[in-house]
Amino acid sequence: MESRNPVFSRRGFTPGNGYAGFNAAPQSGSATYGNPYADNPYAQPTNPYAQGAPGMPQAPAASGAMTIDDVVSRTAVTLGLVVLAAAAAWALKLPVGVGFGAGLVAMVLGLVQSFKARPTPALILGYALCEGLFLGVLSQVYNQVGKGAPMQAVLGTMAVFAGVLIAYRTRLVRVNARFQRFAVGAGIGFLLLMVANGLFAMFGGGDGLGFRSGGLGILVGIAGVLIGAMFLALDFKQIEDGVRYGAPREESWLAAFGLTLTLVWIYTELLRLIAILNSND
Repeated sequence: MESRNPVFSRRGFTPGNGYAGFNAAPQSGSATYGNPYADNPYAQPTNPYAQGAPGMPQAPAASGAMTIDDVVSRTAVTLGLVVLAAAAAWALKLPVGVGFGAGLVAMVLGLVQSFKARPTPALILGYALCEGLFLGVLSQVYNQVGKGAPMQAVLGTMAVFAGVLIAYRTRLVRVNARFQRFAVGAGIGFLLLMVANGLFAMFGGGDGLGFRSGGLGILVGIAGVLIGAMFLALDFKQIEDGVRYGAPREESWLAAFGLTLTLVWIYTELLRLIAILNSND
């Protein structure tokens, strides 16, 4: 399955990526089930989410295959760097210009990684460092608008992560082709709306179309958090598929990159939402 992030489009654990573990036939010897990613993985008769089957055939693990522990450790490093950089930017009270410059660098590094054939740890860690500096400065700005908003946004992000993980593991949320199409469509629509709002704000002044303030801003913020939660579920599905079908260990960096992007998305949307709510108190 190719998962997509609301911020960047990125290569997922897909067929044709050159990794043998994804193209191996299952050990059961089934002649009808070859590459689990051929055509539409959700259309396969053994898909547990399509027909409620207990599980999918297991492909032989490739040498040095990715594990959940690999994903957890890489994600801890990547997110840890984001947090440390954000804390440093907050403590040093970096100027707004420096923070937003770091944000632009983070965007460029993220885009470069998204178009690369293989994950590059240096790019991912560079992105994490610059993104952390940007978030530290952004958090200071929103803390002036709504006192305490950054800490509340951090706690809210943790709560969303835990809630989506529990819902995914207990199958309260079923990530299938329809879910993916809806999430991707909603994410693209949301981004286009925010770009339009930004352009109106840039050339017309004020808050543009008013999507980031007042009652409408609250509704848009809630929508942004919900879209981020949907992409978090897609990330969990992508990781589960990668482990199940023997993705190489280096792909755990890609999983960490995707999770970081999504969590940053959720945090920034919560930060804006909470700042609006706190400013109205």
